[in-house]
Amino acid sequence: MSGVWVFKNGVVRLVENPGGEVVEGSRQGSSVRRNNKVLIHTPTDEAITSYAVLERKLYSLGWERYYDDPDLLQFHKRSTVHLISLPKDFNKFKPMHMYDIVVKNKNVFQVRDM
Repeated sequence: MSGVWVFKNGVVRLVENPGGEVVEGSRQGSSVRRNNKVLIHTPTDEAITSYAVLERKLYSLGWERYYDDPDLLQFHKRSTVHLISLPKDFNKFKPMHMYDIVVKNKNVFQVRDM
């Protein structure tokens, strides 16, 4: 059993597909995606809109491309044991990937609602 525990109106429930949750007032079976997220480079207040932009920012912080897995875009920082693994397709870049970057680069990136 996987998902996200949601507390709403005094009730806790498990939502198995939080991105596909049906919002009140929407048609039965249709899903409305709420809280779209964007990764922000905080020193420049620039939104990360592509892997090319992200790669330039990570390189400037000492991250290097890691070519071990052809299905992933990976970055490694020599001075740490950290590895950032991202899907090859930027359209599959999800908030969990964004938060991984934020945790491994404190005070440099943040995730904001669009």
